[in-house]
Amino acid sequence: MLTVISPAKSLDFNSKVKTQKHSNPQFLEEASELVENLRKLSPSQLTSLMSISDKLANENFNRFNEWHTPFKLSNSRQAIFAFKGDVYLGLNAAQFNTHDLNFAQKQLRILSGLYGILKPLDLMQAYRLEMGRQFSVNNKKNLYEFWGRKITNNINADIQAQPKTSRYLINLASNEYFSSIHANDIEAEIITPQFKDWSKDRYRIISFFAKKARGLMVAYIIKNRVKSPEKLVEFGIDGYSFCPEESTKLKPVFKRKQGH
Repeated sequence: MLTVISPAKSLDFNSKVKTQKHSNPQFLEEASELVENLRKLSPSQLTSLMSISDKLANENFNRFNEWHTPFKLSNSRQAIFAFKGDVYLGLNAAQFNTHDLNFAQKQLRILSGLYGILKPLDLMQAYRLEMGRQFSVNNKKNLYEFWGRKITNNINADIQAQPKTSRYLINLASNEYFSSIHANDIEAEIITPQFKDWSKDRYRIISFFAKKARGLMVAYIIKNRVKSPEKLVEFGIDGYSFCPEESTKLKPVFKRKQGH
């Protein structure tokens, strides 16, 4: 069973990481090509491309110009500890022990506009490049075209390496990032959990809470060594519970009705 999640815009390259274990991204050559093209953009062009402030544009202009290989622990950070958004708040990788990280390395993948796909312990350098941005590279009009089938093929290879009884893809990524995968070509059933919170007299998907819940479910999968989607229905962290009435096999629904 393989799980995919999105990256985060906010990053943490300062807090202490308790493991030296690391790996290298599989698509560093492609990432280098993207960085080479991003370096051609001025801060004002980055502002326009990414819809960010001048301050953030200058920060990322410097990031792209400082980006270099080879990646080492002295100039890079493991991906699972580098991202710091809502999903990663729920994931809370700092609590993982060595066995958790080893399981995550086999079962979890992070989709990325710059790196394509990352294993949790893959080293990365700081960047900002959302998958949905209209960044054209070498006659490819956007990043979806740039990555083509590479991410899909990579995921299929990882799925095929697993026992036949546990060949599932758990989609805990946003639509923007999951769209980089050719879902019809995935050689496994795709399970997409949904998380709803009670708000204004009904249950609805609230972005911040849903993102954090995705991270909580990833942590649940890792800590409990979950290898089949049937076990997902037992997820009951932070007040969420499985709702069989609204669920289907491919879209299990989890609801929460409490103060946040």
